Amino acid sequence: MLILLNYFHYLCNVRKNVIDIYMRALMFGWEFPPHISGGLGTASYGLTKGLAKAGIEILFVMPKASGDEDESIGKIINASDVSAKPDVFQSEYWKNVDFLKIPSGLLPYVGIEEYQELRTESAGSKTTVSHLGEKYLFSGKYGANLMEEVARYAMVAATIAEQEQFDIIHAHDWLTYPAGIAAKRISGKPLVIHVHATEFDRSGESVNQTVYDLEKTGMEEADAIMAVSNLTRNIVISKYNIDESKVFTVHNAVDFSGYKTTSVERKLKERIVTFLGRITFQKGPEYFIEAASKVLKRIPDVRFVMAGSGDMMNRMVKRVAKLNMGSKFHFTGFLKGDEVNKMYSYSDVYVMPSVSEPFGISPLEAMRSGVPVIISKQSGVSEVLKHAIKINFWDVDALADSIHALLNYDGVKKMITRCGYDEVNSFSWDDTAKMVKNIYFNTLNSFKTKLFV
Repeated sequence: MLILLNYFHYLCNVRKNVIDIYMRALMFGWEFPPHISGGLGTASYGLTKGLAKAGIEILFVMPKASGDEDESIGKIINASDVSAKPDVFQSEYWKNVDFLKIPSGLLPYVGIEEYQELRTESAGSKTTVSHLGEKYLFSGKYGANLMEEVARYAMVAATIAEQEQFDIIHAHDWLTYPAGIAAKRISGKPLVIHVHATEFDRSGESVNQTVYDLEKTGMEEADAIMAVSNLTRNIVISKYNIDESKVFTVHNAVDFSGYKTTSVERKLKERIVTFLGRITFQKGPEYFIEAASKVLKRIPDVRFVMAGSGDMMNRMVKRVAKLNMGSKFHFTGFLKGDEVNKMYSYSDVYVMPSVSEPFGISPLEAMRSGVPVIISKQSGVSEVLKHAIKINFWDVDALADSIHALLNYDGVKKMITRCGYDEVNSFSWDDTAKMVKNIYFNTLNSFKTKLFV
């Protein structure tokens, strides 16, 4: 037996040397640039690009590809083009996949204000995961049929796993965990999941039980878990009861290659303070508004901008009106691409008062644009940033004082802006990719060892 084990470890070392030269990862994501809805797509692209430079070949599967994705860093597989093969679903696994039978009426990314409208639009639609052998047309969005698409995506993932050759599976966020599990069961290859956010970040303590169960199942099935911050890692361990030995912190980075500074003509004399993100509980928009009210009592010549959309939009508009700030407060709606860069260029201060932010890439983008930032201590990015003002999300007075200081004291603003610019330009997805590559190797070796012991 000892001889066999020694021989096995020899083979593993040989295999590791081979992997150093060539390794293929089957990666499941929900969005990919240029068509993205938030930080998940940006992070997926940055990491994929870094892994490609590190010598890892990527097969990136997404629900719906548009054809204009950057395939120089890996092969893009459009799930909408894949026929789910009936013979793939004859295994014992599929007889026990109860978590795939999900009602489409669950809307984890919208609040009560948007629920009725979306349900009216989808009235009469039926939830089904049948029609095996046919292609599913995925929207790739976060609408009323999201949970149905998550289930169908897993079925297509099983077919892809049977057809493609790869060494390891990588699933981004809960939307793709069922797909990762299906691919693992069909292929027998190890699964790594990437936790970009948890249901506790999105909903606080009022969690959607179905989403929580999907997340927990993915974490339990995974051979390794990558969390985007220590904050997120601790949530995974404490809230989902996951063995800490398989949970690793891998901080996000930012990709500024090809970045161009956007010059804008400012027609307003007032300074501009910006909030940019989803207008949801997680992002803390109400604290931004309350702080704005306090600042305006001290500095009248300031304008506040809330750029984004979300289920708390109507409530925030009403609160601004009640505080009589209508002439000093602007809602832009969802911004993308060059619109985001222009907004940074207009801004004198950027604020991210998130209640629970797994990481938060937007402050890095603002710093790269030469804007000083204020972030909550309850954000993952606060773990890596040194040149940003950090406050507790609930401390409206501290937030107002911080905004006031950056607007009134040029020396403070210039120092934070200059040091922040230098700091953020030192972050690289290449470094993050090296950590992920190392996790791949260790997971593969550990997985193989378990098979033979």
